[in-house]
Amino acid sequence: MSTDTTGLGATIRSWRDRLTPAAVGLPAGRVRRAAGLRREELAELAGVSVDYVVRLEQGRATTPSAQVAASLARALRLSRDERDHLYRLAGLQPPSDGMISDHIPPGVQRVVQRLGATPVAVFAADWRLLWWNRSWAALIGDPSTVAPDQRNLVRSRFPTAATKAHISDRPIISENAEATDRAIVADLRRASARYPADPRLADLLCDTVNGNPHFARLWRAGGVGTHREDRKTIHHPVVGPITIDCDVLTDTDADLKIVIYTAAPGSEEEGKLDLVRVAGIVEAAAETF
Repeated sequence: MSTDTTGLGATIRSWRDRLTPAAVGLPAGRVRRAAGLRREELAELAGVSVDYVVRLEQGRATTPSAQVAASLARALRLSRDERDHLYRLAGLQPPSDGMISDHIPPGVQRVVQRLGATPVAVFAADWRLLWWNRSWAALIGDPSTVAPDQRNLVRSRFPTAATKAHISDRPIISENAEATDRAIVADLRRASARYPADPRLADLLCDTVNGNPHFARLWRAGGVGTHREDRKTIHHPVVGPITIDCDVLTDTDADLKIVIYTAAPGSEEEGKLDLVRVAGIVEAAAETF
């Protein structure tokens, strides 16, 4: 057995051992021999196989991709310095300040976790979907069935011939679709000035400007701004149409967008949201058998 205590595998193991299930929003479950997360739990949070986590910790896998490194950093609740250290141990260049970051700081993760009953998701500066809770998946549909590079609101809202999937498999209609489209494009233009050398953003803009005439028209208008709010009607297969408010909160340091769906307290729509959440819990439980 390796005695290395500073390499990638040992470092991941030490980060896993310091986390409790409660810290990442998981139930404690049965009695544990140690306080840290199990490998199975880390694998679930990071979206990788348990076998891959085992191989990483045993030093049999040493070169995770940047996408996997970003997922591990989020799952392990790493600080920015710790995330950069993880990248370097994996032989990767840490994301620079001039590049879009997919890192969700631990403080932001704690905030969104406490909104468990509320559908909430976190997007990067280019509107790539990074994280969502079970309530979001119950309302919108499970984004894990979509390839990570296609989990993007812009690609979903402005499809092209090359767009293979969407972040939702359910009809979503904005109350003022044109205004929402303008706001999203204006927000993306703002990001293009902040991250002019980011290749992922450049590819997104090239694909969408050349492949979607509506996006191209709005892009040529030159608007700059942020997308803050919307009102949407989502056609859910269990409860039918549900009209809710969509608010976008921005973490300015990380340039993350936190999207939250809510309904007025005591309203019929709030009752529908509760039904959606219960239906999602029942469906998730059924999948475990």
